[in-house]
Amino acid sequence: MDAVLRAAAIYVALLVIFRVSGKRTLAQVTTFDFVLLLIISEATQQALLGEDFSVTMALLVILTLVGLDRLADFLGWRFPRVGKVIDGTPVVLIERGRLLEDRMRQHHLDIDLVLQEARTNQGIRSADEIDYAILERSGAISVIPKKN
Repeated sequence: MDAVLRAAAIYVALLVIFRVSGKRTLAQVTTFDFVLLLIISEATQQALLGEDFSVTMALLVILTLVGLDRLADFLGWRFPRVGKVIDGTPVVLIERGRLLEDRMRQHHLDIDLVLQEARTNQGIRSADEIDYAILERSGAISVIPKKN
């Protein structure tokens, strides 16, 4: 039972940490992010398994984490407010060609990042060509070009 409680505590803690750190944290993984992820996983393993490194304990922890993830998915689907807390909501960054600077600041984004996404995915060269830019729940930025 101790392993289940530790797994639940680590699951909730990591969920809160990654939710607070922002949507873009997981959207683009840099070398630093990858190293950090490896360190977090090692620290998490130690916290989850404690001194018991048996296969049974590892399977119990894995089943607990997967079960909690499925429960979170179900609760987010069943109760939309819970889903908004867990996954967040899309955020409009550019609306009808107008940059919404307060939202950009709130999510620690700048126009250069939005333009990079626009160039990469839509072939757009400048902000004048963007009708909408939306920071999705996944952390990706969707760009809708203006119609000519």
